[in-house]
Amino acid sequence: MMRTDWNENRALLRGRAGAAPVFSHENHGTVYDLFPLLVPRLSGTEDRLNVVIPEPLLARCPVQEGMDLEVRGDVRSFNNRSDHGSRLVITVLAREMSPTQEPPANELVLSGALCKPPVLRRTPLGREICDLLLAVNRRYGRADYLPCIAWGALARSCGTLDVGSRVKLDGRLQSRAYQKITGGVPQTRTAFEVSVMAMEPE
Repeated sequence: MMRTDWNENRALLRGRAGAAPVFSHENHGTVYDLFPLLVPRLSGTEDRLNVVIPEPLLARCPVQEGMDLEVRGDVRSFNNRSDHGSRLVITVLAREMSPTQEPPANELVLSGALCKPPVLRRTPLGREICDLLLAVNRRYGRADYLPCIAWGALARSCGTLDVGSRVKLDGRLQSRAYQKITGGVPQTRTAFEVSVMAMEPE
Protein backbone atom coordinates (compact mmCIF):
# COMPACT_ATOMS: atom_id res chain seq x y z
CA MET A 1 0.00 0.00 0.00
CA MET A 2 1.07 3.58 -0.56
CA ARG A 3 2.51 5.70 2.22
CA THR A 4 1.90 9.45 2.09
CA ASP A 5 1.91 12.30 4.54
CA TRP A 6 -1.33 13.86 5.80
CA ASN A 7 -2.64 16.44 3.31
CA GLU A 8 -0.20 15.43 0.64
CA ASN A 9 -1.07 16.76 -2.79
CA ARG A 10 1.11 15.66 -5.70
CA ALA A 11 0.35 15.50 -9.40
CA LEU A 12 2.42 14.15 -12.29
CA LEU A 13 1.10 14.76 -15.81
CA ARG A 14 2.65 14.03 -19.17
CA GLY A 15 0.83 15.04 -22.30
CA ARG A 16 0.59 17.48 -25.18
CA ALA A 17 -0.10 21.21 -24.88
CA GLY A 18 -3.49 21.83 -26.47
CA ALA A 19 -2.97 25.58 -26.89
CA ALA A 20 -0.53 28.34 -26.03
CA PRO A 21 -0.78 29.76 -22.48
CA VAL A 22 -3.05 32.75 -21.80
CA PHE A 23 -3.31 35.04 -18.79
CA SER A 24 -5.13 33.49 -15.82
CA HIS A 25 -4.69 35.76 -12.78
CA GLU A 26 -2.21 37.63 -10.60
CA ASN A 27 -1.56 36.82 -6.95
CA HIS A 28 0.91 38.48 -4.56
CA GLY A 29 2.73 40.11 -7.46
CA THR A 30 3.13 36.88 -9.50
CA VAL A 31 1.34 36.51 -12.83
CA TYR A 32 -0.07 33.07 -13.66
CA ASP A 33 -0.94 31.75 -17.11
CA LEU A 34 -3.24 28.88 -18.09
CA PHE A 35 -3.09 26.26 -20.84
CA PRO A 36 -4.79 22.90 -21.54
CA LEU A 37 -2.74 19.71 -21.38
CA LEU A 38 -4.12 16.79 -23.39
CA VAL A 39 -3.39 13.48 -21.67
CA PRO A 40 -4.51 10.29 -23.46
CA ARG A 41 -6.14 7.42 -21.58
CA LEU A 42 -5.54 3.76 -22.37
CA SER A 43 -8.93 3.77 -24.11
CA GLY A 44 -7.64 6.33 -26.61
CA THR A 45 -9.79 9.23 -25.39
CA GLU A 46 -8.06 12.33 -24.05
CA ASP A 47 -8.46 14.24 -20.82
CA ARG A 48 -8.20 18.00 -21.34
CA LEU A 49 -6.69 19.25 -18.08
CA ASN A 50 -6.10 22.86 -17.06
CA VAL A 51 -2.51 23.68 -16.05
CA VAL A 52 -1.80 26.96 -14.25
CA ILE A 53 1.83 28.05 -14.39
CA PRO A 54 3.63 31.04 -12.81
CA GLU A 55 5.29 33.20 -15.44
CA PRO A 56 8.84 32.80 -13.99
CA LEU A 57 8.53 29.04 -14.63
CA LEU A 58 6.98 29.66 -18.03
CA ALA A 59 9.96 31.88 -18.93
CA ARG A 60 12.29 28.94 -18.22
CA CYS A 61 10.12 26.50 -20.18
CA PRO A 62 8.14 28.33 -22.91
CA VAL A 63 5.05 26.43 -24.05
CA GLN A 64 3.83 26.15 -27.62
CA GLU A 65 0.78 24.27 -28.86
CA GLY A 66 1.65 20.66 -29.65
CA MET A 67 4.64 20.41 -27.28
CA ASP A 68 5.02 17.23 -25.22
CA LEU A 69 5.43 18.27 -21.59
CA GLU A 70 5.92 16.81 -18.13
CA VAL A 71 4.23 18.79 -15.35
CA ARG A 72 4.70 18.22 -11.63
CA GLY A 73 2.63 20.18 -9.14
CA ASP A 74 -0.49 19.98 -7.04
CA VAL A 75 -4.23 19.94 -7.66
CA ARG A 76 -6.18 23.12 -6.93
CA SER A 77 -9.88 23.98 -6.92
CA PHE A 78 -11.79 27.25 -6.98
CA ASN A 79 -15.39 28.30 -7.40
CA ASN A 80 -16.21 29.94 -10.71
CA ARG A 81 -18.56 32.78 -9.76
CA SER A 82 -19.32 33.78 -13.35
CA ASP A 83 -22.32 32.49 -15.27
CA HIS A 84 -20.12 30.59 -17.72
CA GLY A 85 -18.54 27.18 -17.35
CA SER A 86 -18.46 24.73 -14.49
CA ARG A 87 -19.06 25.98 -10.97
CA LEU A 88 -16.13 24.08 -9.45
CA VAL A 89 -12.96 24.45 -11.52
CA ILE A 90 -10.08 22.03 -11.01
CA THR A 91 -6.55 22.88 -12.17
CA VAL A 92 -3.01 21.62 -11.68
CA LEU A 93 -0.63 24.27 -10.36
CA ALA A 94 2.74 23.62 -12.01
CA ARG A 95 5.76 23.58 -9.71
CA GLU A 96 8.11 21.98 -12.25
CA MET A 97 7.76 21.63 -16.01
CA SER A 98 9.96 20.40 -18.84
CA PRO A 99 9.74 19.03 -22.39
CA THR A 100 9.56 15.24 -22.44
CA GLN A 101 9.70 12.22 -24.68
CA GLU A 102 8.43 9.90 -21.95
CA PRO A 103 5.06 8.07 -22.30
CA PRO A 104 1.88 9.86 -21.15
CA ALA A 105 1.20 9.89 -17.41
CA ASN A 106 -1.62 11.01 -15.14
CA GLU A 107 -0.85 10.25 -11.49
CA LEU A 108 -2.14 11.86 -8.30
CA VAL A 109 -1.29 11.20 -4.67
CA LEU A 110 -3.67 12.92 -2.25
CA SER A 111 -4.56 12.81 1.40
CA GLY A 112 -7.38 14.67 3.10
CA ALA A 113 -10.75 14.38 4.81
CA LEU A 114 -14.20 13.66 3.43
CA CYS A 115 -16.37 16.75 3.76
CA LYS A 116 -19.68 15.29 2.51
CA PRO A 117 -21.36 11.91 2.98
CA PRO A 118 -20.28 9.45 0.25
CA VAL A 119 -22.98 8.66 -2.32
CA LEU A 120 -23.00 5.02 -3.42
CA ARG A 121 -25.11 4.36 -6.52
CA ARG A 122 -25.33 2.25 -9.65
CA THR A 123 -24.90 3.28 -13.26
CA PRO A 124 -27.68 2.45 -15.77
CA LEU A 125 -25.61 -0.62 -16.69
CA GLY A 126 -25.54 -1.75 -13.05
CA ARG A 127 -21.96 -0.89 -12.18
CA GLU A 128 -21.39 0.41 -8.65
CA ILE A 129 -19.92 3.90 -8.29
CA CYS A 130 -19.29 6.10 -5.26
CA ASP A 131 -19.07 9.91 -5.31
CA LEU A 132 -16.80 11.56 -2.73
CA LEU A 133 -15.73 15.11 -1.95
CA LEU A 134 -12.21 15.30 -0.50
CA ALA A 135 -10.92 18.38 1.34
CA VAL A 136 -7.13 18.69 1.05
CA ASN A 137 -5.63 21.36 3.30
CA ARG A 138 -2.92 23.66 2.01
CA ARG A 139 -0.07 24.83 4.21
CA TYR A 140 -1.55 28.23 4.93
CA GLY A 141 -5.06 27.51 6.12
CA ARG A 142 -6.99 27.13 2.87
CA ALA A 143 -8.31 23.88 1.43
CA ASP A 144 -8.96 22.46 -2.02
CA TYR A 145 -12.23 20.55 -2.49
CA LEU A 146 -11.81 17.74 -5.00
CA PRO A 147 -14.68 15.58 -6.35
CA CYS A 148 -13.63 11.93 -6.53
CA ILE A 149 -15.21 8.78 -7.92
CA ALA A 150 -14.51 5.14 -7.14
CA TRP A 151 -15.81 2.02 -8.88
CA GLY A 152 -16.72 -1.57 -8.03
CA ALA A 153 -15.46 -3.10 -4.80
CA LEU A 154 -13.57 0.11 -4.00
CA ALA A 155 -16.84 2.05 -4.37
CA ARG A 156 -18.53 -0.24 -1.84
CA SER A 157 -15.67 0.31 0.60
CA CYS A 158 -15.78 4.08 0.13
CA GLY A 159 -19.54 4.06 0.71
CA THR A 160 -18.99 2.97 4.33
CA LEU A 161 -16.87 6.03 5.21
CA ASP A 162 -18.15 8.91 7.35
CA VAL A 163 -17.85 12.67 7.00
CA GLY A 164 -14.50 13.64 8.49
CA SER A 165 -12.83 10.31 7.65
CA ARG A 166 -9.21 10.85 6.71
CA VAL A 167 -8.03 8.95 3.66
CA LYS A 168 -5.05 8.62 1.36
CA LEU A 169 -5.51 7.83 -2.30
CA ASP A 170 -3.81 7.20 -5.61
CA GLY A 171 -5.75 8.32 -8.66
CA ARG A 172 -5.88 10.24 -11.89
CA LEU A 173 -7.45 13.56 -12.87
CA GLN A 174 -9.99 13.31 -15.64
CA SER A 175 -12.31 15.57 -17.59
CA ARG A 176 -15.87 14.83 -18.65
CA ALA A 177 -18.09 16.80 -21.04
CA TYR A 178 -21.77 17.22 -20.21
CA GLN A 179 -24.78 19.18 -21.43
CA LYS A 180 -26.43 21.94 -19.38
CA ILE A 181 -29.58 23.75 -20.46
CA THR A 182 -29.34 27.50 -19.80
CA GLY A 183 -32.27 29.68 -20.86
CA GLY A 184 -33.52 26.86 -23.03
CA VAL A 185 -30.20 26.65 -24.88
CA PRO A 186 -28.01 23.52 -24.45
CA GLN A 187 -24.40 24.28 -23.53
CA THR A 188 -21.47 21.86 -23.46
CA ARG A 189 -19.49 22.16 -20.25
CA THR A 190 -16.62 20.24 -18.71
CA ALA A 191 -16.50 18.66 -15.27
CA PHE A 192 -13.31 17.49 -13.59
CA GLU A 193 -12.96 14.68 -11.08
CA VAL A 194 -10.39 12.39 -9.52
CA SER A 195 -10.78 8.76 -10.52
CA VAL A 196 -9.64 6.76 -7.48
CA MET A 197 -7.38 3.77 -8.15
CA ALA A 198 -6.49 2.90 -4.52
CA MET A 199 -7.54 4.27 -1.15
CA GLU A 200 -6.75 3.56 2.47
CA PRO A 201 -7.93 5.11 5.75
CA GLU A 202 -5.40 7.35 7.47
